[in-house]
Amino acid sequence: MPSSSSFHIGALAQRTGRSIHTIRWYEAQGLIPGVERDGGGRRVYGDLHVGWLDLMDRLRRSGMSIAEMRAYTALVKLGRATLRQRREMLAAHRERVRQTIAEHRAALRLIDAKVGFYDDWIATGQRPKNDPNRRGSARRST
Repeated sequence: MPSSSSFHIGALAQRTGRSIHTIRWYEAQGLIPGVERDGGGRRVYGDLHVGWLDLMDRLRRSGMSIAEMRAYTALVKLGRATLRQRREMLAAHRERVRQTIAEHRAALRLIDAKVGFYDDWIATGQRPKNDPNRRGSARRST
């Protein structure tokens, strides 16, 4: 890690918007590879760690379990020999994320229709005949 782009945990926290506690937790979980220590025993991070923390955060927010994140990180630590496995792991996660997005879009369509239902009811003072969350309803959102 070049010394010109090396920094300690406080600077990493500032650059990533994460707390020092969160960064230490990620490290304790084995989710931050390549952390070295300086002569004083302090952790030394680099620009790659900034991007890595962003990846870990996005994987977690998109539903990857901590166990899967550990497995992925372990593969990364093993180097190039695991490129195919890492790719397969991320492709499978991508498919789960796509499925979740599709489910959220379907939910959003129903919520949009329900908001419209209430808008109509408020505007007319009459309950609309077609309630969007009733299966036989003629008013469906597309």
